[in-house]
Amino acid sequence: MFPQTPAAAAALSVARRFCSSALLNHCLRSYLWGAMYATAHGIDHDDELYYVSALLHDIALTETFDSHTVPFEEAGGRLGWVFGVAAGWPADRAARVEDVIVLHMRDDVSAFADPEAHLLQVATSWEVTGRHPGEFGADARAEMLGRYPRLGFGTEFLACFEDQARRKPDSAAAASVRNDVAGRIAANPLESAS
Repeated sequence: MFPQTPAAAAALSVARRFCSSALLNHCLRSYLWGAMYATAHGIDHDDELYYVSALLHDIALTETFDSHTVPFEEAGGRLGWVFGVAAGWPADRAARVEDVIVLHMRDDVSAFADPEAHLLQVATSWEVTGRHPGEFGADARAEMLGRYPRLGFGTEFLACFEDQARRKPDSAAAASVRNDVAGRIAANPLESAS
C-alpha cells in the first residue's frame, strides 16, 4: 500500500516523531486519497516522491519546524529538500520534494505539468475543505476514516492556519483564512463523517 523504500520509511519516521496524531493521519490520508485519484484518472506519477512529499507537506506547521517569517509551505519545502539530500537523493530529486510541497498550496498545477503536486493539491483540498467530493465514494470514505481517523484534525488545522495568518499576513494560509477556510472546513463532509 505504501512505498517500501528507505526514504519512504525515513519520511514516516520523521512525520511520526514531529506531527500530532491528527496531522500524521492527515498526511497518510493525503497520500492515499491522491493515490486513489491517480489510479482513477490514469495519472502516472513517481510514487515514492509523492509519498515523501505527502508525509512532509505540513511539517512546517509543527512547533519544531515552524518559521516565523516564511510561509509554512515554503519552510516545509525547504525541509523536504534537506530530507531528500540527507536520504541520498540527487539534488534535483530533492528539489522536486520542495516543488511539490510549495505547489500544493496553489490552485493552478495541472497533472500534466506536475503530477505529484497536482495529486497533493487534490488530496489536501479534499481533506481540508471537502473539494472534489464526487471523486471519493462513501465506502472509500468510511474505510479511510476507519483506518486513519481525523482525531479533531479540522479544529487543529484551522488553529494552525489562523496562527499562520496572524504572523504571516501575506501568506497563502492567510489568504485561506480571509476566504473563509473555517466555514469550508466545517462544511467538509469528512468532518461530519468522523
